[in-house]
Amino acid sequence: MPPTEIRRLRDYTRLRADLTHDRSRQVQRLEKLLEDALVKLSTVATDIMGVSGRAMIEALIAGQRDAKVLAGLARGRMKTKRAALIEALSGRFDDHHAELARMLLDQIDALTAQIDTLTARIEQLLAAMPEAQPVDPRRDGPTSGHPVGVTADTLAECARLTTVERLDEIAGIGEHNAQVIIAEIGLDMSRFPTPAHLVSWAKLCPRTIQSGPVTRGGRTGKGNPYLKGVLGDAAAAAAKTNTFLGQRYRRIVKRRGKLKALVAVARSILVIVWNLLNDPTARFHDLGPDYHTNRIATERRMRNHIAQLTAMGYRVTLEPAA
Repeated sequence: MPPTEIRRLRDYTRLRADLTHDRSRQVQRLEKLLEDALVKLSTVATDIMGVSGRAMIEALIAGQRDAKVLAGLARGRMKTKRAALIEALSGRFDDHHAELARMLLDQIDALTAQIDTLTARIEQLLAAMPEAQPVDPRRDGPTSGHPVGVTADTLAECARLTTVERLDEIAGIGEHNAQVIIAEIGLDMSRFPTPAHLVSWAKLCPRTIQSGPVTRGGRTGKGNPYLKGVLGDAAAAAAKTNTFLGQRYRRIVKRRGKLKALVAVARSILVIVWNLLNDPTARFHDLGPDYHTNRIATERRMRNHIAQLTAMGYRVTLEPAA
């Protein structure tokens, strides 16, 4: 049972997530309405609720039906797609479509305002938590005085960054995801003696199914849907980066598949989060995409290459470089 402050924060973050999903559904309904009117705006615009897409929809609701005039409302990179916009906006949008679109836009705007209100409240709650604020590691850290192995620059950075900002440094995690993670697992890592305890509680590790002498791995459990959701999003974002986590995904996906690779990266992110929350002097440092390559012993790599070339019928002679 987390403390009252964390439970209160969790209520706000969970409602924000639910309202965000509701807003996405309203946007999908608006897109379906445009498709019904043969307005294929989504085939040209990546986001129909962007500046250009919103201006075109508002013009359609206001009664503008000229596709060339609507295409002229494009902004930024959308201006280069004028011909495609004219073809996409040449539909049969009539008055009843305009009335329904107006209702959907009003609901989207109302949900956006509520989400912004919740975000502001979440930031206020985090600002009121002493544990989430910058600390002086020399005074509040796990060791007294100057922590061993921690440089003066790291101490200065720790005294400047909040917990959310330290979590934000992890590849794939943004400010909103960091807020949700804190709300779901709290700030006191004494509840989880080791990272493995936290990973097991979050159901990001395979279950062990034993029947007599036979032991096999099972699927991960359901766990906390809000925590697993943000960790899955963070893992998907980190998989696209040229970092240690991105390379970890690419190494695993070749032999285990995409889903298991994402779960493995999400587990790695949660282990990093545990270490950052457990030690106020800790900062995230990316190991680099070549970590596994450099970690392999040179002699072992030489033996592998020689064995591969020998199997192909070559005789290998090694000479040291000048």
